[in-house]
Amino acid sequence: MGFGDLKTPAGLKVLNDFLADKSYIEGYVPSQADIVVFDALSGAPSADLCHALRWYNHIKSYQKEKASLPGVKKPLGQYGPAGMEDTTVGVPAVKDEEEDDDIDLFGSDEEEEDEETKRIKEERLAAYNKLQIACVVEDDKVGTDQLEELITAFEDYVQSMDVAAFNKI
Repeated sequence: MGFGDLKTPAGLKVLNDFLADKSYIEGYVPSQADIVVFDALSGAPSADLCHALRWYNHIKSYQKEKASLPGVKKPLGQYGPAGMEDTTVGVPAVKDEEEDDDIDLFGSDEEEEDEETKRIKEERLAAYNKLQIACVVEDDKVGTDQLEELITAFEDYVQSMDVAAFNKI
């Protein structure tokens, strides 16, 4: 990964090709990555490198606010197209992140529920066995108070009644 030496025509060509379908070095807004690459240039690219020249002029307009741009500055060799040989000297290689097996944030599918957990789950589901009835009431024939009285009359089966939605014709 990297552009190579941005003071040479070859490095500028790599930058121009990289910016052919991008507005910025990273992301969708100007960032510290753009400032690092901008500072590595010796001056404005030539007119035949239209993408690099467009990008250069755009980033040049942010020079007064460059400290307030988002992102963190990395070494120049870490920016650019993948697969390019990094010619930057003294840049440490990027280490692969080690997997952290200590914390299982999402739980494991391999764990089996013990009998106590299954029993508690079934008891809670049985206690939450609500009956929901959907009906349309013609106000002139049956009032909602009459309907509520008829339903709560089954005292052995109905503890309380809540109206979730109410439609009248």
